[in-house]
Amino acid sequence: MAAVVVAVAVAIVVWASVGGKDTEKAKGASTTPAVAAVSAADRAAAALAACPQPTGAPVSAESPLRGITLECLANGAPVDLAAALAGKPALINLWAYWCGPCAEELPLLQQYSEQVGDAVTVLTVHSDPATAKGLSRLTGLGIHLPGVADPDIKVRKAVRAPQVLPVSILVRADGTVVKVEVRAFDSVQDIADTVSSELGVKA
Repeated sequence: MAAVVVAVAVAIVVWASVGGKDTEKAKGASTTPAVAAVSAADRAAAALAACPQPTGAPVSAESPLRGITLECLANGAPVDLAAALAGKPALINLWAYWCGPCAEELPLLQQYSEQVGDAVTVLTVHSDPATAKGLSRLTGLGIHLPGVADPDIKVRKAVRAPQVLPVSILVRADGTVVKVEVRAFDSVQDIADTVSSELGVKA
């Protein structure tokens, strides 16, 4: 009889433990991750380029970027992504502070941006709620590209990219997506060749 009581007690403990974890997971799935505040000092230290501004150029109704507004990493201002990028081709890079391949790729994107000039907009999208950590990572890497914070991974969802990083999105001047590159570029020439092939812009 005592053995039966012990077995029942153990079963209850195990059930409560598993049930508690499942409940926590359920709660976590329905709760948006908290976004820590970013200080003006963090933004100043990163010294990022200003985010692109709307030019009034038309945006295709088929652009997956329509309706997405994100926070500019440089100053915290809202950025209407489709409107801000309209008018010229763009390379949008999805990354996160904890991503090793992203840290290797970002300097290449910086060099490519300097090489291609105003012909292509290169925009980074920090795809993680820890915006302050993203800014700190950019500061440490010496990256000054314009960037936006995307804690809810709206861009990844909009272009239906897989849950991996880095991802680069090649966008036409009208906001339509040409290609989603699910890989890390390995050289500036690799970036230049890909953009030239997909968007027709040579660096």
